[in-house]
Amino acid sequence: MTTTVRVPEERSARVPAEQRGPGRDRDSVRLLVSCGTEVSHHAFVELPRRLRAGDLLIVNTSPTLAAAVDGRIGHARVVVHFSTRGDDGRWAVELRDPDGRGTTRARAGGPAGTEVRLAGDVRLVLEEPLTPYGSRLWWGRVSDPDVLGLLRRDGRPIRYSYTQRDQPLSVYQTVFALPSADGSGSAEMPSAARPFTARLVAELVSRGVQFAPITLHTGVASAEAHEPPYPERYEVPEASARLINAARAGEGRILAVGTTAVRAVESAADTGGVVRARKGWTDLVVTPERGVRVVDGLLTGLHEPEASHLLMLEAIAGRAAIERSYGEALSGLYLWHEFGDVHLILPEEGPHAERCSSNYR
Repeated sequence: MTTTVRVPEERSARVPAEQRGPGRDRDSVRLLVSCGTEVSHHAFVELPRRLRAGDLLIVNTSPTLAAAVDGRIGHARVVVHFSTRGDDGRWAVELRDPDGRGTTRARAGGPAGTEVRLAGDVRLVLEEPLTPYGSRLWWGRVSDPDVLGLLRRDGRPIRYSYTQRDQPLSVYQTVFALPSADGSGSAEMPSAARPFTARLVAELVSRGVQFAPITLHTGVASAEAHEPPYPERYEVPEASARLINAARAGEGRILAVGTTAVRAVESAADTGGVVRARKGWTDLVVTPERGVRVVDGLLTGLHEPEASHLLMLEAIAGRAAIERSYGEALSGLYLWHEFGDVHLILPEEGPHAERCSSNYR
């Protein structure tokens, strides 16, 4: 979305919602609801009343890894962000410089042959850029093949400068996160699901809302350059494919929780929108030109105006609706980023907007 709008620094959520005051929980965030260009403001705990029986939420079960590890290149300190494990055992990594405030800043990638010393005399050697189009992420080979063990032992969650302090890994796990068979996970939290609590999930189920789990292991975001997403591992299981196809055939709306869920399920769909059980790598980038074939709506965080994710939002809701929503979010003093407020995009239904704003009790 090309725009001159900038998000003021004070609109960044610096700590999780449950740390902002007594009696607060993860679901103590705000919910912006848009349906076309109609926008309304709610608390996230009202989500069950914005949905209805038969709606299907697609949720990402990928756990978050402690993907940031300290290292040295010669005498210089660096931080390695482990992004994605390749099929050949190499890892896509991003090297960043410590900024002296407990977070990091971007640095030039490479060159090939760069050796990073990690804890325990482990060595990481950069081999080649992940793609020919940029140098931020590099394929690197680690001397100890048990990289996931290294992350468990010496890693910490990736943290960016807009946050106030380090947080334990548990803060970056969503209620839907499940251990994967091989220990894989996401370099960064699938954060749209963070406000869900077990209590809220139980209320949604009691109201007839269904859940379809998928897995997409997210790589390291492009925090400064807002590059399009790189290929990521995903899996849509057979049971979830059946749930999604049944909802499409019935009256339910298919709502993805997070852009990762959109990427996964759209990657598993044929041109007619029928979803098949599938797993592997996806390089799909959802744009307005490509459109969406499966999802009707989306629950997502608030993205920077330059973020490539906004193209996906436009593909679902249209540019006018997204511009109106983001204008409302800015004027309404919503909070951005992984600990911030969330945006529910619902489909327009019929010639009148009253069904968009109806309270389904």
